Amino acid sequence: MKFIVLAVRRMLSVLDWPLLILLVVMAVVGMATMHSAVGNTDWRFADQLRNFLIAFVAMWAVALMRPSFIMRMAPVLYVAGVLLLVAVMLFGVTSKGATRWLDLGIGRIQPSEMMKIAVPLMLAWYFQRQSSGQFRVADFLVAGVLLLIPAALIIEQPDLGTALLVLASGFCVIYFAGLPFKLLVPVALVVILGLGTLVAYEDQICQPDVDWVVLHDYQKYRVCVLLNPGSDPLGKGFHTIQSMIAVGSGGVYGKGYMQGTQTHLDFIPERTTDFIFAVFAEEFGLYGGVMLLLLYALMVLRGLTITVRAPTQFGRLLGGAMSMMMFVYVFVNIGMVTGVLPVVGVPLPFMSYGGTALMTLGVACGLLMGIGGHQPRSPG
Repeated sequence: MKFIVLAVRRMLSVLDWPLLILLVVMAVVGMATMHSAVGNTDWRFADQLRNFLIAFVAMWAVALMRPSFIMRMAPVLYVAGVLLLVAVMLFGVTSKGATRWLDLGIGRIQPSEMMKIAVPLMLAWYFQRQSSGQFRVADFLVAGVLLLIPAALIIEQPDLGTALLVLASGFCVIYFAGLPFKLLVPVALVVILGLGTLVAYEDQICQPDVDWVVLHDYQKYRVCVLLNPGSDPLGKGFHTIQSMIAVGSGGVYGKGYMQGTQTHLDFIPERTTDFIFAVFAEEFGLYGGVMLLLLYALMVLRGLTITVRAPTQFGRLLGGAMSMMMFVYVFVNIGMVTGVLPVVGVPLPFMSYGGTALMTLGVACGLLMGIGGHQPRSPG
């Protein structure tokens, strides 16, 4: 009996209660919004409830693992993930023009999803192994290669949304490790010049016969539609235009729960997945949107608080990456729903339908809890 009590206490001790409370609130908000968004597909509500339960179990299981064990597993997970990405290129299943899945006979897996966790794990392990703590330019170049290999394989599938999240989470590790500002200046200049050129010469470079080389045609059109949604209002611009109408029609106070006309008249495309924020904003308005953003901000801040208190460099780098990954999820999703960013297929955390994304977020939160809940054993 005493053993059982001690085991239960240990299982509860790893939970970060402020973060857990925020996650439960987000789950309630997410399920309520899903109930309004599903329309005639009630099975999605039940599936999403199951997905939440699985994600919370995964979070708890990961939180019970010691960071030292997770650090030892980092290279294994990274190498396995890269090999699976190569296998996708060679033997992957193609659906809707993208080759992202491996068929294992009993089901399909999407290896690119695991790299959202495996890449920051590997980079945090790499910097932890550099015992001097004073990193050279060569160290950051090696880290960049470790990041670009899986990102390039994911872009090739093509899956720009997942590649963006992998790049963002990996870059956060490199930045928190002390990336010199002088290495960021050339990248920033290239980005600024690229965006300036795109805006200045939009009419010329968005012509159908212009090949962007580095992007597929559908990705090119997404960027061009962002610059001018009205260029194809019933085609490629339909998603952006309808989501912006829904967000704007919510006004300050919203139309009320289950009262969103854009939602229930089926004007919002992908309303249970990528564009669920449009459903929420239409029904709860500006005030509801601000409260939702506040919830996300509290979650990110709690993650960064855990990060600052982490006893090891590995924990600090990994915790920072997991916290900022959640921020990138929210920023990119709401940006594309409101017409600020191109549509790239990034879900809204704990709101969008989907088991894989919820599992990834559950593992990320479990890593944060494990970093905060496990203290290194005292010597002797």
